[in-house]
Amino acid sequence: MGLNEKGNAKLRDDYHTVAIELGHDEKLVGSGGGGGERRGVGYANSLSPRQMDTLTALCDTFLPSIAQPRHPSGGGGNGEEEVAKFYQTSASMAGTPDKLGGLISERMKHPRLWMLRLTLWLLSTCVGTFIMCGRECFSSRHFPYVQKFSEIPQRRREEIVRRWSCSVFPQLRMFARAVKFLTLLVFFTQVDEKDHNLSWKAIGYSGPDPEFENSKKLERLSRQISADERQDQEQATAKNGYEDEAIFGPLQRGLVHMVHPRDIIAKNLQRFGFPVLVCPSNYNVRKRCFPPLSIQCDAVVIGSGAGGGVIAGVLAKAGHKVLVLEKGSYCARSNLSLLEGPTMDQMYLSGGLLATEDMSTLVLAGSTVGGGSTINWSASIRTPQHVMNEWSSKYDLELFDSKLYREALDVVCKRMGVQSAIGEEGFNNAVLRKGCHELGYPVSNIPRNSPADHHCGWCGLGCKDGKKKGTAETWLVDLVESGNGAILPGCEAIKVLHTRRSGRQRDTATGVAFEVEHNGVKEVCVIESKVTIVACGALSTPALLKRSGLVNPTIGKNLHLHPVTMAWGYFPDTKTEDLWPEKEKKSYEGAIMTAMSTVVGNFDKSGYGAVIQTPALHPGMFSALMPWTSGLDMKERMTRFSRTAHLFALARDKGSGTIASPNFLSYKMEDADEQNLQKGLEKVLRILAAAGAEEIGTHHRGGKTLNVKRVSYHEFERFVKEESARPIKGLSTPICSAHQMGSCRMGPDPRSSAVNPMGETWEVEGLYVADTSVFPTALGVNPMVTVQAIAYCTAQSVLEALRRKKSRQ
Repeated sequence: MGLNEKGNAKLRDDYHTVAIELGHDEKLVGSGGGGGERRGVGYANSLSPRQMDTLTALCDTFLPSIAQPRHPSGGGGNGEEEVAKFYQTSASMAGTPDKLGGLISERMKHPRLWMLRLTLWLLSTCVGTFIMCGRECFSSRHFPYVQKFSEIPQRRREEIVRRWSCSVFPQLRMFARAVKFLTLLVFFTQVDEKDHNLSWKAIGYSGPDPEFENSKKLERLSRQISADERQDQEQATAKNGYEDEAIFGPLQRGLVHMVHPRDIIAKNLQRFGFPVLVCPSNYNVRKRCFPPLSIQCDAVVIGSGAGGGVIAGVLAKAGHKVLVLEKGSYCARSNLSLLEGPTMDQMYLSGGLLATEDMSTLVLAGSTVGGGSTINWSASIRTPQHVMNEWSSKYDLELFDSKLYREALDVVCKRMGVQSAIGEEGFNNAVLRKGCHELGYPVSNIPRNSPADHHCGWCGLGCKDGKKKGTAETWLVDLVESGNGAILPGCEAIKVLHTRRSGRQRDTATGVAFEVEHNGVKEVCVIESKVTIVACGALSTPALLKRSGLVNPTIGKNLHLHPVTMAWGYFPDTKTEDLWPEKEKKSYEGAIMTAMSTVVGNFDKSGYGAVIQTPALHPGMFSALMPWTSGLDMKERMTRFSRTAHLFALARDKGSGTIASPNFLSYKMEDADEQNLQKGLEKVLRILAAAGAEEIGTHHRGGKTLNVKRVSYHEFERFVKEESARPIKGLSTPICSAHQMGSCRMGPDPRSSAVNPMGETWEVEGLYVADTSVFPTALGVNPMVTVQAIAYCTAQSVLEALRRKKSRQ
């Protein structure tokens, strides 16, 4: 089915139906940004000189200049000279405070940000420093004998920060954690004009994947063209709105960048067969604001991740005209930087700086074309049987015991090329597998949506060769190749449109209003559709539904995070006959996830336990999560970066949270969840030691370590039991979340769920939700296959709804 010139005429005739009220008090959400080539974005610093004085002193407290390191050769570094330079460079010498000031001023959106700013100002005064630091700020040298924080000597500043981190006042613990996290993250991810960081050689980090960098250089050389050819190419780009697919990826033909002038946008959309009405810029109607651009389609999908991508591809292949709105930008393979800092800023929600309200949990989520499937770690695990049993019996959802759902699991796994073979295991996974074998713990291969020879350790920063089959390499390709769809990056939905039609008991969805930015001016455009699918992710979908007038009390509640906590083991690369892992192995290289243990997973019963897996930690996130006890200790830990393995325990959480907005989420972990994580940590420490780690430890703020080779069996047992039993809640140990779910859960009753078993909202007909927010409970394993299977089933319901609409015409 298609929409043609007749559709254009109909749109003009019915233009009044898409006019939307935008009073002076209407609040519009900021645009998500555009085009995919943004690298190393600089943010203006609006902190006052007094606040910057404090921030600089804090940054140098965490990363001071150290003249004579104890271990000048480091672990895996690149020579004494580079290591000595690293030790001697403070955060302020590297320019970290200015960059951090920009992030605080423009990028961070945490609800407690005002407290951070206020505390920086308080510490710039003698009175405020005395209140927050006590007697450590006293000086006998100068009147009035009370120093500002920046005047206090380094040793005492370090003691003050350590005291804050374990203070009885949660605000002080939050402040200490926030500044430590941000300082270390920025220092180890900031790059110069050559995309280098002064610490990387010293800590044994290569930066972006060397193979990828070399291939990009060869490609640039092979594609050198004359000035005339370049001019012709640029003119074609300006005319058509797209560039060479060979360079810019498999979706480029289906992208419509909304940064172009309206007439070019309209022509591009019409080329795909979408009726478009452009409102003249000088057109004005009293009391009513007509959108500058109105587009008609059969279905609009808001979000292009694991759920939205599936449903968009299925509908387009069935012959329906589909538009996909994506807040983030499109980052094609050859346009990736694989730089940790710039990539997080560009491809992660809130630049990777998202945390729960109390700062207890760091929350990572994708915000780019392909969503989380573009930056996840490839794990493609089918919905566990105990979860399907629970959802079908306890939650009365027959879908999960149906032939359709089993078929959906098969279809999505086949489309992603899911397989379990491993060509060569990376550092962390080899440690996990060896430790489990030594101890007799169960360990299995993780199914992945990438081939056996895919060994990339940078996939959390985008897939360099397209071998990882996220939605941008699969379902969205189906959308583009069908000729029935287009993707609009850099567009943020602000409101789902719906109206009450005659004879109906509830409203019917009619489309979506979305915001774009052109030449610094924000405009609200409209898409009219027969059905609307929201797939913004569990963090953003609730806010959009609430802004759209839905009032179901479960929207935004029941948020589960799959809380994660980690432990580490150091494997020196000293030359010995039985060195393992091999000297050339680095912690950040190799396939990210290939092994998993369910030793405390409780899979044979309720499934409420913890699975043990491996993370991808590049220097920024590694340093931000490691415990800090002093500036010297942190630099020593970082010189061991490339030979430090990390394993984590991931809990299927019973605790839950609520979402007021994507940047304002609260979460409370239940005692049972904490206990499951502690059990997981105990196993992780044993696995690391059994695999041959020389030194082990957790991320608890105390920073205790144990040299396994130098202690007795009883000392080892005492350490493992004490460290794994330490509190995880209360900001004592960093918690991470890469999976969010359940905030608009599916169910058979509108009193306890936001959507029905078909994925349609209870309140608005024709409005569907297709992301992890519909999960009835936490899943307990990586959710990509499950959300795609649910979206596939929801797509069948949408297809049936479109057939009914067509039959009534």
